[in-house]
Amino acid sequence: MNQQPDVYLFGQILGTHSFLLKDGFLQPDEYAEIQAQYFLPGGETGTAATVLNALGVSVRMDGTWIGTEVAPMLQAFYRDKQVDLSPLRLWEDDPGIMDYVVIAGLVRSPMGRFQALFSTGRRWWSIPREKDIAGCRAAAIDPFFGAESLLAMEICRRHSIPYVTIDSPHDSPLHQHAAVNVVSRECTGQHYAGMKPEAVMEQLTETASGLTILTQGGGAMLYGRKGEKIHRMNPFSVEVKSTLGAGDTFKAGCVYGILHGMADTELVRFASACSAVAISRFPLPLHPPTPEEVQALTGAGRE
Repeated sequence: MNQQPDVYLFGQILGTHSFLLKDGFLQPDEYAEIQAQYFLPGGETGTAATVLNALGVSVRMDGTWIGTEVAPMLQAFYRDKQVDLSPLRLWEDDPGIMDYVVIAGLVRSPMGRFQALFSTGRRWWSIPREKDIAGCRAAAIDPFFGAESLLAMEICRRHSIPYVTIDSPHDSPLHQHAAVNVVSRECTGQHYAGMKPEAVMEQLTETASGLTILTQGGGAMLYGRKGEKIHRMNPFSVEVKSTLGAGDTFKAGCVYGILHGMADTELVRFASACSAVAISRFPLPLHPPTPEEVQALTGAGRE
């Protein structure tokens, strides 16, 4: 990729081992039949890169170091795609960061070693570089990497690049300066336990300079800006095959919306449709949503 890409992504880039079960979720002391299994790119940033590429957006991504098992898979997967992996650092003495996800329709259970990795106090992710970011038209920044996530934010701000973040609480600079912050039910349960969604939204929008979106799984999404009323939108109804990557796809849809200058309601609707298409198939990396599929769901372009 010789020219600067449309989008810069910074965050979790994993090798995901996914297992789709045939007859419902795991039960104690009972056998479970595996219907399909894959080893493919994952993580909040890896999945977003795959989805944006399918939507026709060129991407450069950085973040998690990639190891001796993960790197060959990533390089092979993205070889024919508009995804620049050049900033990624090879972790030569480690297989790389992987997770393992068991899936049965609406239910999934991820497993990994992230608590152990973070508890070492050592950095296993890259430091964002200005030359990788400057000139991009939009960005997405995962909040998990402390000072490095904030550095990516500062570079974006220095170059007036709008960015999307996820699960950043109201007192986080990432939230306060984001063009869009997508906050999941998992985040609200951790940071705003016992609060009603409307109260959480009020607290979030009060410190936001951009759009805040509160997702609630299959429930209505709340979205809005400081000083404006809270809006609601129901997610699209589809037959769910796997929810793996749904939130990461929603994030990618928000980035796409920023690139194309979408108004708030249009952006939320587009991102929701991207996510709906994503959960209707498995595995997502091999079948990411296309613009045509998203438009068919939203009804965009119809007479």
